[in-house]
Amino acid sequence: MLKVKELCSGYDKMQIVNNITMEVNQGQIVSIVGANGVGKSTLLKTICGILKPMHGEIEFFNERIDRLPSHKIVEKGLVMVPEGRQLFNYLTVEENLKVGSSVKKCMEKRAETMEQVFEMFPRLKERKNQMAGTLSGGEQQMVAMGRALMAHPRLLIMDEPSWGLAPILVQELFATIEKVREKGMAILLVEQNVSQALSMCDMGYVIEQGDIVMSGVGKELLKDPQLKKAYLGI
Repeated sequence: MLKVKELCSGYDKMQIVNNITMEVNQGQIVSIVGANGVGKSTLLKTICGILKPMHGEIEFFNERIDRLPSHKIVEKGLVMVPEGRQLFNYLTVEENLKVGSSVKKCMEKRAETMEQVFEMFPRLKERKNQMAGTLSGGEQQMVAMGRALMAHPRLLIMDEPSWGLAPILVQELFATIEKVREKGMAILLVEQNVSQALSMCDMGYVIEQGDIVMSGVGKELLKDPQLKKAYLGI
């Protein structure tokens, strides 16, 4: 469903991502792992249209999207949960969720979709009238995921979803990601928790200095001595 071909990207004239080729198939969880500052978030921002590629192509369901603005990419069903959640702190939980359904076709099903989000995250229903900025980190992550689901994504992109969460909440988060996949949605995940990200994914990519240096089935990558030493301290 998503094909990235020889993609180069960065900021101004500084190239961060170097000739990356990768893909995501329907129903898959694909994880991208690597140290801080190696280009993972830059790659996601380019896929989502926030940054324009310096070179290469991005296809979504066999259609070029690398020349489209980000809101048009969202309309096609490619939606990101950004790093740090980036909620509207002075809007309520319900108002933040409504923001996710601002695409016309999603607005028509807003009430129905919101009930589905509340079913997945019952805590949000209890707090729907509470200001988002007063929620705990785990609850804010639920709102960020719920907001993205309001846009009816076919591919959900998540950038460091476990950032700032307590360990017990991290386990809840990854259980929720599995539930989303069970609904038939594909997920592209950038995550610092290398062990968790690779153990749950169908395909994994390891990035160093803007290049893919390793790829394969996640659980097989976890057995690689080089990866164990570099990222797991084993």
